[in-house]
Amino acid sequence: MKKWFWAVGIAAVLVACADKPVQITLPKGVVLLETSKQTGSQVGIPFRKYQLANGLTVILHEDHSDPLVTVDVTYHVGSARELKGRSGFAHLFEHMMFQGSEHVADELHFKTVTEAGGTLNGTTNTDRTNYFETVPSNQLEKMLWLESDRMGFFLPALTKQKFEVQRETVKNERAQRIDNQPYGQMGEKFNQAFYPEGHPYSWPVIGWPDDLNRADLDDVKQFFQRWYSPNNATLTIGGDFNEAQTLDWVNKYFGEIPRGPEVEAPKKALVKLDKTQYLSMEDRVYLPLLRIAFPTVYARHSDEAPLDLLANILGGGKTSLLYKNLVKSGYAVQAGVNHPCQELACQFTLYAVANPDKEANLGALEKRMLDSIQEFEKRGVTQEDLDKVKVQFEASTIFGLQSVSGKVSTLAYNQTFAGEPNMIASDLQRYANVTRADVMRVFDTYIKDKPMVVMSVVPMGEKELIAKPDTFVPESTVIAADVIKGTVSRQPVQSSFDRTKMPPAGPALVLKTPVIWKQDLANGIQVMGTQSNETPTIELMIYLNGGHRLVDVNKAGLANLTASMMNESSSLRSNEDLAQALEMLGSHVSFGASDYQSYVQVSCLTSRLDETLAIVEEKLFHPGFKEADFSRVKEQLLQSLQHMQSEPSYLAKTAFNHLLFGDKNALGVNATGTLATVNDITLDDVKAFYREQYTAKNAQFVAVGNLPQTELMPRLKGFSQWSGASSALPPLGQLPELKGGTIYIVDKPDAAQSVIKIGKRALPYDATGLFFKSNLMNYPLGGAFNSRINLNLREDKGYTYGARSFFDGGVEQGYFQVTTSVRTDVTAQSLSELIKEISRYQQSGMTDKELSFMRNSISQSEALDYETPYQKASFMRLIQRYHLSEDFTLKQSEIIKTISKDSLNKLASQELALDDMIILIVGDKTKVETSVRQLGYPIKVLNL
Repeated sequence: MKKWFWAVGIAAVLVACADKPVQITLPKGVVLLETSKQTGSQVGIPFRKYQLANGLTVILHEDHSDPLVTVDVTYHVGSARELKGRSGFAHLFEHMMFQGSEHVADELHFKTVTEAGGTLNGTTNTDRTNYFETVPSNQLEKMLWLESDRMGFFLPALTKQKFEVQRETVKNERAQRIDNQPYGQMGEKFNQAFYPEGHPYSWPVIGWPDDLNRADLDDVKQFFQRWYSPNNATLTIGGDFNEAQTLDWVNKYFGEIPRGPEVEAPKKALVKLDKTQYLSMEDRVYLPLLRIAFPTVYARHSDEAPLDLLANILGGGKTSLLYKNLVKSGYAVQAGVNHPCQELACQFTLYAVANPDKEANLGALEKRMLDSIQEFEKRGVTQEDLDKVKVQFEASTIFGLQSVSGKVSTLAYNQTFAGEPNMIASDLQRYANVTRADVMRVFDTYIKDKPMVVMSVVPMGEKELIAKPDTFVPESTVIAADVIKGTVSRQPVQSSFDRTKMPPAGPALVLKTPVIWKQDLANGIQVMGTQSNETPTIELMIYLNGGHRLVDVNKAGLANLTASMMNESSSLRSNEDLAQALEMLGSHVSFGASDYQSYVQVSCLTSRLDETLAIVEEKLFHPGFKEADFSRVKEQLLQSLQHMQSEPSYLAKTAFNHLLFGDKNALGVNATGTLATVNDITLDDVKAFYREQYTAKNAQFVAVGNLPQTELMPRLKGFSQWSGASSALPPLGQLPELKGGTIYIVDKPDAAQSVIKIGKRALPYDATGLFFKSNLMNYPLGGAFNSRINLNLREDKGYTYGARSFFDGGVEQGYFQVTTSVRTDVTAQSLSELIKEISRYQQSGMTDKELSFMRNSISQSEALDYETPYQKASFMRLIQRYHLSEDFTLKQSEIIKTISKDSLNKLASQELALDDMIILIVGDKTKVETSVRQLGYPIKVLNL
């Protein structure tokens, strides 16, 4: 075996570092393939692309603006590389490869990254699997050690027990995200009709349950050896690092891993339909849904861009034809068109969620959708259509460059599927070159009078609502599994250094919080801001103290409904005209409301700030409050509330809040309101709440952008004319007496999982007091992936996809919650394990190792806290809302370093007494009640 990392070759290259050329000598076997620099106003990502002798592609992007790095390893393997009858392997491997490798012990991957102050995850789609970490920059070598070990040394640590546990975890993920969600199975059933039998997109990424059940350890070993090799991978590193040192590390840890089998790019052939196919599905939903799709091209085909533009015209927001013909007219609660593209195929997809109070029959909805397509043919394409989409694409591209992780994922994606990391400029040009004739051409080629797939999803027992009788019947997923032909084996790697030794962290980082400025407008509104020069963008948040908490409980939902009306017409322009103006700017303006505040979120390119702020002022100071808008928005909210009754997570949140805070105050009722309260809200109520909430004395601004204070403040002068007094919160209503130790069950028949919540009322928010310290105390119990409850229920027993616990605090009240979703058949066992873990922790507290882990993890994670404009804005809002000193994080750091284990364990004893907590289960009562009763707790059935 050649040891590329020890020998140094004679190849040298000039690289740019801090605008100064620096000569570095490349390690032997490492070849520079490409250098990309951005100059002037050019939009792109500077990088250098290398290749190791074993075929691993390495992309390096230096960004020294924050002391962090993102490491991404993308393998060109997804579910499309699987065999029929062997689905789900790629996604299963996403899980398996977090379970340790030859030199990295079980659970050490998550523990190492988390303790280093980082975040990590992995994702799988049809065409690729990626693993990524963002960590403080002094932890880079450690990340390369971890990633290389699972690339080259995974199989020796793979055991049958690990395989079985992760297979159960994947089943739980499927149950939680697909089987237990409204419309959850729609996509996989739809794709069976859309793609030819045997097409690699015809089965779900997560796999068919029968395929997962049939899989064995030898199958997955073969799959790993076939696809997870350096010559089928791209390693992308972005952030604050030294390039020469990083290349040496990369070659040291990855260079001795041998090449795997050669991998050919998958063949691309356009999907064709011989005839229109209809299929349907009954589901536990309230709102019928219709989905229509036409096969088109594949990613980066020359027709992709004009098809995207066509989708935008037909259903891309409030200026689209589908919005006008279905949503505004009241026939649909939601409607839209999109054109998602994958490596091998794209779908031109139209959907509409019916408003059953006006038209529940999906056949009538189908006609309106097809009529909209015909209307487009007559309407044609305008120059405004072209300009709008091009501006939006440019803006979304620039906003995608706000984080190192965003840039790294873009580079990795482009390299994997196009062999060219930086395609931003060429992609922008692709869209800029689209003509009106192009759009009409692709309409004629792929949409007009072409076969399609039409799927109806209707409530259980209401088959009469489907668009047309089924013409497509999916084949059974229980099939004879194909045998994996041939064997692939790799030679064991004899490493020339001791891989069991985890690399140490680099020198301690110097962390810097954002430099904050404050200034008041002429009317006294406080503006808090910071300058961020990484992208030419502005993020502006306008917060108004009050929100849902201002509202009488009998009018719950009023703050949310008023915000929705602020997103509609002004008194000067229609909703569509305002939406068109924002789309032509590539800007985003959104009103919303939460428990303690209403808010306005503004995102725009700096060059379009003045025009965007003019629209904000128009919406804010001249709301239309038109009766037609109100009737439509209220009806949509009522239908959405009906729909949410089928969502287990919504039912659990609603019931839990009700139990903790009762029905006498706003905290016990969701900010969206209830069917009864929203039904009673009038337009006069909205107008009155607007006068009370949207006042200058309630308002505070937070701004992040590339303009200095001296340039930004004059641009905000229009808000200096705002007036109005502050609003006092009404007294908090009576809180209920908690019946600790009681189990409450909300029945959801045929639920695939049970949602479990355990908790109690707890402390309001504070930055350095008992609330802050309680979250430190909770961290080993349920605050991290490798916490006690998650390791027990997920990693040890395979009962759940995840379990966590946390303290959440507001201005007046807070709560403690343990939450998880588990398989229905292990509901009682899961609850028993949670009770044991909470009781054990409350009685004995954390260990010395857990204390050390908590200190390292939380203190080092601060390096990641202030990277993006959104993160900077959130940090400033904490200071503003809770009147904190700007150095409060220094005080938090000191507490983390000095608080004793005894102090934290005393808090655990005080705050985690199970006798003070209620227990909630949302699941199938007929399947869980008997076993749960055996735990010995009193049980009450809760009717929402």
